Amino acid sequence: MSSNPRPLEGLRVVEVSSFVASPLCGLTLSQLGAEVIRVDPIGGGADVNRWPLTADGHSIYWTGLNRGKKSVTVDFRDPGGQKSVQDLVIDSGPGGGILVTNAGGRSWMSHETLSARRSDVITLELLGRTDGTPGVDYTVNAALGFPAITGPTDYAGVVNHALPAWDIACGLYAALAITAAVRRREQTGSGAQITLPLEDTALAIAGALGYLTEPQLGGGTRPATGNDVYGTYGTDFVAADGGRFMLVALTPRHFRGLVEMTGTGDAVAAVERALGADFSTEDDRYIHRGVLTPLFAAWFARHTTAEVEAGLATASVLWERYRTFDEVVESGVLERNPLFGELDQPGIGTYLAAGLPARFDGAHLFAGPAPDLGSSSGF
Repeated sequence: MSSNPRPLEGLRVVEVSSFVASPLCGLTLSQLGAEVIRVDPIGGGADVNRWPLTADGHSIYWTGLNRGKKSVTVDFRDPGGQKSVQDLVIDSGPGGGILVTNAGGRSWMSHETLSARRSDVITLELLGRTDGTPGVDYTVNAALGFPAITGPTDYAGVVNHALPAWDIACGLYAALAITAAVRRREQTGSGAQITLPLEDTALAIAGALGYLTEPQLGGGTRPATGNDVYGTYGTDFVAADGGRFMLVALTPRHFRGLVEMTGTGDAVAAVERALGADFSTEDDRYIHRGVLTPLFAAWFARHTTAEVEAGLATASVLWERYRTFDEVVESGVLERNPLFGELDQPGIGTYLAAGLPARFDGAHLFAGPAPDLGSSSGF
């Protein structure tokens, strides 16, 4: 373990938030060493009992996103409670003056109100839609286009994603924005008013990955490809006993490894000649995937899961077997990965919790257990 202080030690961040993006921002800052104080209404916010729950009703979700924080509760309707939140933000020395919230629209904790009391205050407000109206991950995603190209290619409907990708990206963008604002404040003494809409996060990433650029340039909407990887050769295969594998051949070397393992060299060469294709290029491997995949699939269908894994272990191709969350836990990967450390979470129990994925000086940074709601004092 490194003896160096955590990168954000000395910072105090007040978080008035709920659900995913804003608490994830606070969790990330906490893992990096900031003192993060979550402020909730008395009785808890809208996410205090969000699923999944333990058998006795404790929210696994809430504790997971609030590890390492402190917790205070106030009456947001009471002027005295409102002032106590303001004081918590502005009266915390040179490392304080930072507010993260997705509970905007309250004049008493607006940037204008807080900056009148502390000129170098940093506020970050997470919004739903660009115009400030409400929006959540699933509604933003529906309006963007991804559900229309997700799911089986023979299914005419839309398929929502299970992972709240935009919430996650927005929370991490928020943590980055806070650290950038702190850096600027250290250099100039200036505070910052930051707004970060969930919708803009999704639009920015969709644009950077080309999903929104193609239609602008006349290419139209990207087609649905099911489990095939767009633009290269990658798809899923099923073993004789039902085991399912995802393979990706990004490079000519990967593709050769797949051909060699499946013993399809002659057949692939014949197809290449017949089509006038060049399978050393990503373009042709992708374009002709409908012909190539059945050649490889026949080999998988003749071998058991164990035999496929043994073959792939020495093949030059990217692969992994599809697993359930139960199988991941049972595999022992959490115990073997230093990303995870044992956490004794009151109300939940002892389990392996992930630290910050980035390693600082060779070590992951961990946050302690989540507090009991409203249990912190002395502020």
